[in-house]
Amino acid sequence: MQVPSMDNSDSIRALVSVHDVMPETLEQVQTLLERLTAAGISAVTLLVVPGADWTPAAIDTLHDFERRGYELAGHGWRHRISRIGGLRHRLHATLISRQVAEHLALDALGIVALMKRCHAWFLEQGLRPPSLYVPPAWAMGRIERSALADLPFLQYELFSGILSAQTGRLHPMPLLGYEADTAGRAPVLRLWNRINRHRARTVGWIRIGIHPHDLDLRLAEDLEEDLQRFSIHAEYGAVDAEADQRCRLVTSARSPSAADSSISNTRSNPR
Repeated sequence: MQVPSMDNSDSIRALVSVHDVMPETLEQVQTLLERLTAAGISAVTLLVVPGADWTPAAIDTLHDFERRGYELAGHGWRHRISRIGGLRHRLHATLISRQVAEHLALDALGIVALMKRCHAWFLEQGLRPPSLYVPPAWAMGRIERSALADLPFLQYELFSGILSAQTGRLHPMPLLGYEADTAGRAPVLRLWNRINRHRARTVGWIRIGIHPHDLDLRLAEDLEEDLQRFSIHAEYGAVDAEADQRCRLVTSARSPSAADSSISNTRSNPR
């Protein structure tokens, strides 16, 4: 089904990510990648959970993803929590994240240790060091933004947008999600997505966050339509390449560490 193009959608750049890449989700991830390839989408970032039970065969699959040109990013450690870290975390778990927001159960030192362990794991497996880190449920937790500059990642994806460790700037960016696994979540997410598609007309960017089972859930058709609607796709590094991108300075106690980053070209989806 061809989706009518919404106003200005042909000029909106989309960042496409597949979340929760773990041994137990690899079959679903492969199916998603086949669907994205069929839609002409090759600029895809895979969010890998290092602390899962990775076997040598599953690690080989990650190497295959790299060979196929997909970017791998760090995504927490185990993607589940063992305790609730206070009232704010309890509310977040009830309304949004359930049992996956690892950072909210940790203090600043624990968060830093988790992210360092995450980055080191990729090198230990012979994978390329990830430049992007995405905390589970996009919840960074109780850590000063300035502290992130001392970590090995170049970018962080937050609920509100993309934070650059190189510049200390946050690039606000609307986010689409489709993980409607209950009847109550579907209308809420559908409204959220409608608002953010509208916001994207002004911002010029949008994020499409896909979870492994989304093609089997209540918003699968919405996801399919958005994959057709937004025809220009970019990798996360392209965000920092946009000198005229609207952004706001994040207050920092010190300048972010300088780091080199390879920037990919924006890619179009031929129709």
